[in-house]
Amino acid sequence: MTDLYIVRHGNTFDKGDTVTRVGARTDLPLSQSGLEQAAQLSEDFQHVAPDGFARAYCSPLLRTRQTADAILAGRDDAPDLETLEFLREVDYGPDENQPEETVIARIGADALQAWDEAAIPPPGWDLDPEKLRAAWRDLFVQLAAADLSRPVLIVTSNGIARFALDAVTAFNVQPDSIKLKTGAYGRLSLVGPRITLESWNVRP
Repeated sequence: MTDLYIVRHGNTFDKGDTVTRVGARTDLPLSQSGLEQAAQLSEDFQHVAPDGFARAYCSPLLRTRQTADAILAGRDDAPDLETLEFLREVDYGPDENQPEETVIARIGADALQAWDEAAIPPPGWDLDPEKLRAAWRDLFVQLAAADLSRPVLIVTSNGIARFALDAVTAFNVQPDSIKLKTGAYGRLSLVGPRITLESWNVRP
């Protein structure tokens, strides 16, 4: 069995900042609170994965790399951090880097609800849900075939992480939301072709 930890990067905004919809084309670093979340994740994973990770992946975006680097920091046997393009956040098209009220004014509250509850992209957003689902499945198949003895770390963004749930074949827990909170993670276990969701939205 191989455990996979799918982690959402930490905050990119702090209290008092103007929060915008940060997507694939907006490469913000972690904010101060995001750095603190990354440090908390690092401490938590010292206990959750005491033997370290067999492999580690992140997106090309700085916020995911900073989060992954923090989790891997201080581990003598940490694997090289690999970048996977499909883990990049959703391209929000005309809503990229816009405040939420502006986004809702353009697409409507119902469209945003459909995205949050069923991963149905609103018009104008640049993503292919089936391609993302296939990318997650392909990664899981590769990792299952590798028969790794230690867990795998995957750091991505909220818009991408939700599609990993579509590859799950068994649920030991039912997630309250497909959204993954900043600085939170889910755990999947791989046993051959069986992919089981063990936890979702765990925050240290």
